[in-house]
Amino acid sequence: MTPDPLPADLVRALERAGGRTAPFGRSVHFFHEVGSTNEVAARLAERGAPEGTIVLAESQTAGRGRLGREWHSPAGAGLYVSLVCRNATAAPFLTLAGGVAAAEAVRTATGLPVEIKWPNDIVVSNVAASGQRRKLAGILAEGATAADGLQFVILGFGINVRPASLPLSVADRATSLEAELGRPVDSDHLLIELLAAFARLFSALAAANQAVVLDRWRALAPSAAGARVTCQTGHGRCDGITAGIADDGALLVRTGSTMERVVAGEIVWR
Repeated sequence: MTPDPLPADLVRALERAGGRTAPFGRSVHFFHEVGSTNEVAARLAERGAPEGTIVLAESQTAGRGRLGREWHSPAGAGLYVSLVCRNATAAPFLTLAGGVAAAEAVRTATGLPVEIKWPNDIVVSNVAASGQRRKLAGILAEGATAADGLQFVILGFGINVRPASLPLSVADRATSLEAELGRPVDSDHLLIELLAAFARLFSALAAANQAVVLDRWRALAPSAAGARVTCQTGHGRCDGITAGIADDGALLVRTGSTMERVVAGEIVWR
């Protein structure tokens, strides 16, 4: 699949960023439309694309999120980008790092005080609606291994930048940056801040300094402690109160006298 030429504004933004985003941004594959940026990035990684390779698209026809859900990706309405990561030390914490990077990028680029909702949603609280959270962005990590260990992890980001017609199934739970702010948002600036934030966190993880990511994640995710949830996992259903995350990223849920560790599955926040 042949990439399209990089837009001039994006080229200038990457040049202005200098080394802030390294190694991410040295190799950028831009497309007006793809099925999924994660799928394109995975194909590139299988062919030897180096760590830090980026796939960026204006629209996706088969974007997806966690648990195989569709990610609505209309042209010009969002930031759809996937990163190639190959560091085995960093790999277990990439989803958490992606959440922190996305939240910090939105806060830096727009001033909107977004939060993280475990494990990989970026949300904004609606105070007028009793704290109801509306989703702005999501992160999807997909990896490949072989007999000799990790080959790569593709970390995909989908950020709703501009208002768009949403499917009825998510229209009441999703929003966009411009809808929340009531003003335009510079997508290129947002991308640079995302890459810069992630590059910093990735460097810490590669040096086995997971505390940098965990501490910041906890600070940006107030609902990870003290919120009522229903968890549907492979072991069944449980109702309880969130009690933070473990050092491996598992969500802790207190159910009576028991502490459950949730590493995957469906979470309903009450």
